[in-house]
Amino acid sequence: MKKHNFSAGPCILPQEVFQEASQAILNFNNSGLSILEISHRSADFVSVMEEAQNLALELLGLQDKGYKALFLQGGASMQFLMTAYNLLDNKAAYLNTGTWSSKAIKEAQLFGEVIEVASSKDKNFNYIPKNYSIPVDADYFHCTSNNTIFGTQMKEFPKTDVPSVCDMSSDIFSRQLDFEDFDLIYAGAQKNMGPAGTVLVVIKESILGKVDRKIPSMMDYQVHISKDSMFNTPPVYAVYVSMLTMRWIKKNGGIAAMEKRNAEKAALLYDEIDRNPLFEGFAAKEDRSPMNPTFNLKNEAHKDQFDKMWKDAGVNGLSGHRSVGGYRASMYNALSIESVQVVVDLMQKLEKEIN
Repeated sequence: MKKHNFSAGPCILPQEVFQEASQAILNFNNSGLSILEISHRSADFVSVMEEAQNLALELLGLQDKGYKALFLQGGASMQFLMTAYNLLDNKAAYLNTGTWSSKAIKEAQLFGEVIEVASSKDKNFNYIPKNYSIPVDADYFHCTSNNTIFGTQMKEFPKTDVPSVCDMSSDIFSRQLDFEDFDLIYAGAQKNMGPAGTVLVVIKESILGKVDRKIPSMMDYQVHISKDSMFNTPPVYAVYVSMLTMRWIKKNGGIAAMEKRNAEKAALLYDEIDRNPLFEGFAAKEDRSPMNPTFNLKNEAHKDQFDKMWKDAGVNGLSGHRSVGGYRASMYNALSIESVQVVVDLMQKLEKEIN
């Protein structure tokens, strides 16, 4: 039975990426060696790292604009710490839109004053705050572009003269933005780009080297830049699969094409959520995420019936996060609209069976 994978992460990836990556496990580049055993200093892998870095900058439109792309370890959670370690000298401004930004705030507080410019905690993070101000003397402003757990997404970003840092873990490469508006972007690979094990960091070099503290080598962006993401042994396979995924994005029309596909999938599911009297959306309509729609049954008495239906149909990962309950359909770039249609059909089938 075909599986329809709505997992929030590790997430669905393109089938052709799986095929090429699986072959590389057995024999990488006809070397007679597995990608899992080659030296990270070998010419074969150095070319992988270089292509991955170049593709990231190319897709984001940041080539030759003073940015460097890094592939590091520790996931986005390590970046909560590293951004503050490298940038926070006195105080920083944070927008709190959910679990991950709350965790980022907690880490930043170890290094200096943190100003929470706004929060949507009052409504369990089901909306994005608007009309807040950012202190002009902040060392940087930090936000989370897409909130995987709660199903919200920032549609606009504040204009500010202070450096802008954004956690784009769950919507990287999914929509067009002016990425030059950001001075540092980080994204865990496992939510739209590759397997768990690496994190992409895209950083404007000019913002570095301005804090007074001494930074341990493993936490210092400048060290990782100087060593081309190879200060220590990199997550070879995760970088390789991320490179293959970025190749797939480029071959299939780049970010513009991904955005169009994602908008069609989102419209299909959200239209059914709004039409079907058995369901209701969790996130505020103006802030709905195309990546992670969240929705609930109006009557929990139907939960067992609906859960059996989607599991029997080969749907995977549709259960909502415990913070929200209900359902979450993570619809990353590689998910087909046919899989979304399966869920919509099941929602309509439930309606008919109950009525």
